[in-house]
Amino acid sequence: MAKHTIVLIPGDGIGPEVSAATKRVLEAAGLQVEWVELPAGATAIEQGYDNVLPERTLAAIKAHKVAIKGPVTTPVGKGFKSVNVQLRQKLNLYAAVRPVRSLEGIKTRFDDVDIVIVRENTEGLYSGIENEVVPGVVTSLKVASEQACTRIARYAFRYATKRHHKKITVFHKANIMKLSDGLFLNCARRIWEDEYPNIEYEELIIDAGCMKLVQNPERFDVLLMENLYGDLVSDLCAGLVGGLGVVPGSNIGDDAAVFEAVHGSAPDIAGRGLANPLALIMSGVMMLNHIHEEKVADKIKKAYNSVIAEGKTLTRDLGGTASTGEFTDALIAKLS
Repeated sequence: MAKHTIVLIPGDGIGPEVSAATKRVLEAAGLQVEWVELPAGATAIEQGYDNVLPERTLAAIKAHKVAIKGPVTTPVGKGFKSVNVQLRQKLNLYAAVRPVRSLEGIKTRFDDVDIVIVRENTEGLYSGIENEVVPGVVTSLKVASEQACTRIARYAFRYATKRHHKKITVFHKANIMKLSDGLFLNCARRIWEDEYPNIEYEELIIDAGCMKLVQNPERFDVLLMENLYGDLVSDLCAGLVGGLGVVPGSNIGDDAAVFEAVHGSAPDIAGRGLANPLALIMSGVMMLNHIHEEKVADKIKKAYNSVIAEGKTLTRDLGGTASTGEFTDALIAKLS
């Protein structure tokens, strides 16, 4: 097994705890790794950097091509620009991929959810291009380019083909945003017709699509959408399987990839050993597949599936009483 150099951004709040747990699991499963640990978020400011995304951290990801990141704090309505948005834009991580699946042992209203959300990650309203025109009047700009729309559509179809998915559904609002969402639809249709006609394809206006998601999520396979829609729908889908604590996240570009827990930094429980590290561990499994360590990834996936199915050592958010360390210990004990 080759030795990998991976950038680790522990993050804020519970980030250092879930990051430490993830490191333990990856190493116990046999990953040969040299960690390059660097800050981002509020922690970077606390450590004396003048930016929440230090140039040193950014340069390390560019150099080593892969990073795993704990949750970071983003102020609401004020303060610094989101670290996550900055990472995606500065590293051109144009594809956000969020797999969401039902887990045996976690009881929800649905039993057979298996959805992957593929989200354009660099444009749209979510990119935060805003300005105050005059006092009391603010505009927010939604940008859509043919290059980015085509790129994410091709990525989604390529992903579906590689992972043996059979259908792609595009969520849109092209009935109202005829130019921006219309462009997104046109690019997706062209990639489907010209390059992947073997994949089943459909389009749904997003409000109707969300209604159908909560009625019958089992009908969906891969969902493709622009930036803001993808952010909202991926959290909605997480709610179908138990919440953000049981779903992974990744941000993929041509030259780098950042894997992350998509939940918040939960400062109210930081340092108390209560955090569930599963989401970041699952993101670590996605990272392992990305760097072609599939055997290690499969070993970890089988281990956490077993721990959750048994239901004996679950953290409080999953209805148990286990601490972060106890859950991690139980998972490591299942590795074989």
